[in-house]
Amino acid sequence: MSRTSFPLRIALAGTALILVALVTPRPARAQQPSFRAADGKFLLNGKPLQVISGEMHYARIPRAYWRDRLRMAKAMGLNAITTYVFWNVHEPRPGVFDFSGNLDIAEFIREAQQEGLYVILRPGPYACAEWEFGGFPSWLLKDPNMVVRSTNPQFLAAARTWLLRLGREVAPLQIGNGGPIILVQVENEYGSYGDDHAYMEDIHHDLVDAGFTQAQLYTADGPEEVPRGSLPELPVGINFGPGESQKGFATLKKLRPNGPFFNSEYWDGWFDHWGAPHAHTNTQQQASDLDWTLRQGYSISIYMFHGGTSFGWMNGANSDGKTYEPDVTSYDYDAALDESGHPTPKFYAFRDVIARDTGAKLPPVPTPPPVTTLPAFTLDRSASLWENLPKPVHSDQPLAMEQMDQAYGYILYRTTVSGPVSGDLVIGALHDYAQVYIDGKLAGTIDRRLNRNSLPLAINAAHSHLDILVENTGRVNFGSALPGERVGLLQGVTFAGKPLTGWDNYSLPMLTPDTLPFADKPCIGACFYSVTFNLSHPADTFLSTGALGKGEVWINGKPLGRFWHIGPQKALFLPAPWLKAGANQVVVFDLEGQPNRQLQGLDHPVLNAPIENP
Repeated sequence: MSRTSFPLRIALAGTALILVALVTPRPARAQQPSFRAADGKFLLNGKPLQVISGEMHYARIPRAYWRDRLRMAKAMGLNAITTYVFWNVHEPRPGVFDFSGNLDIAEFIREAQQEGLYVILRPGPYACAEWEFGGFPSWLLKDPNMVVRSTNPQFLAAARTWLLRLGREVAPLQIGNGGPIILVQVENEYGSYGDDHAYMEDIHHDLVDAGFTQAQLYTADGPEEVPRGSLPELPVGINFGPGESQKGFATLKKLRPNGPFFNSEYWDGWFDHWGAPHAHTNTQQQASDLDWTLRQGYSISIYMFHGGTSFGWMNGANSDGKTYEPDVTSYDYDAALDESGHPTPKFYAFRDVIARDTGAKLPPVPTPPPVTTLPAFTLDRSASLWENLPKPVHSDQPLAMEQMDQAYGYILYRTTVSGPVSGDLVIGALHDYAQVYIDGKLAGTIDRRLNRNSLPLAINAAHSHLDILVENTGRVNFGSALPGERVGLLQGVTFAGKPLTGWDNYSLPMLTPDTLPFADKPCIGACFYSVTFNLSHPADTFLSTGALGKGEVWINGKPLGRFWHIGPQKALFLPAPWLKAGANQVVVFDLEGQPNRQLQGLDHPVLNAPIENP
């Protein structure tokens, strides 16, 4: 036995263990995947990846159908899915966030990964997408100094708070963290709006601070707008429509000769406006463009692969500063997968091109959910809007919807006019649609869509109530009008050349119309209607609105969307997950209501009905 003392032997043994630990190799840590732009290409783990993506938006698809639509994308040959993130639905009030249910974007991304798809994330903060206010929350406009999409301090502070909160939800799902997100877009088509590169850098840095460092950041613009909207340190994508592929990439090569070459939006369809014809596009042209792009080795994201539905109040609008064009509820978009998730001839044309150009063996096309009819049922119970008004807020001048802490729906403005007097009722700026009443009788309508802001009136009584019922028909989502998209009677009201003051403002957000005191009695005009019908086996259907005037529909408390007799849409997609076996309640609000009108479920959409005069 060694004469070495026990404590010393312990010390020597410990030293030996340390030496062994230093020289013994540790098991290699699994390296996380990486995705980046380099050498004119996108590289996945250092090897070129041609991204073949298609866009669809989680908020436009019932959550129960997310996986169904993702499997369809895989079957068409896509290897990625692109989605916007809509700020307004996730932060409905300042500092109040919602990522639950249909807004659980992290789950949508996880399901995409489980179906073998990468994800391209477009967090904005501006989206466009024919979505209400381009995805901005309406409460931004309560601040009179707010200027969206600018270096305005109030806007930058709100946008940063939002992006940091979003990062907590989805930044862990980037590819460098083992998730499917490979690309993250900075802002959106800013070159079509402005050229403030300091603003773009602010949004870029916010996304980095939000944790978006484990995927490739990029910007996206039309080819000609790249210099205005891009950042020199980031790769760019270019957006364009049919017939523009070769010209678009030629422009990109002049501006960014080192690539990568990415068509970040290829418009394979278009959207519809109320009172305008339904859009039809050329499948053969689009398949040819897709074929050319893939054969060049370029990456592409098809906008849209599946459009879905702008449920509730979420449709946007267009404006060139003169005309106003609100979008319909359907976002079918003439896409490869139709509004109800069924493959179209365009789906199979694209699938054939992708299979041929990539040599991939594609999975079989899944069977889509069935679509059924529902027998006609009568709206047999009613509740008058006028008998269910909330308490008003009094003000000298009419209050905008945003000043009332209201995002969507209607506002009723009421004042007293002394007569007899006749002349023009003139609204400084109307956003967006108004019915005018004198002592409860409809005197006429004023429609921003038709560039109207006045109505001739004659008041014979000594004192009359003047009511102006205003609808938010959809805030503009694109262009220079964005900063001024407050809703209501804006810039004052005059009658017969004299200002009208002293208004009662009734906030009508239409949040829970199913709780109204419906009764079995006739109601004409601005009325709510209700009916309960029974189902044994819920299935998708299209709720016909051809018998209705102008308003909204709810099913079992969920806002389905808008209808308007002027067309071109005259049926609302009603998904099976929103129905239930047994009793189902439908609520309708119709500005032009009549008793005993009927609804029925169709097994097909009605997107191209003849256009009627308002």
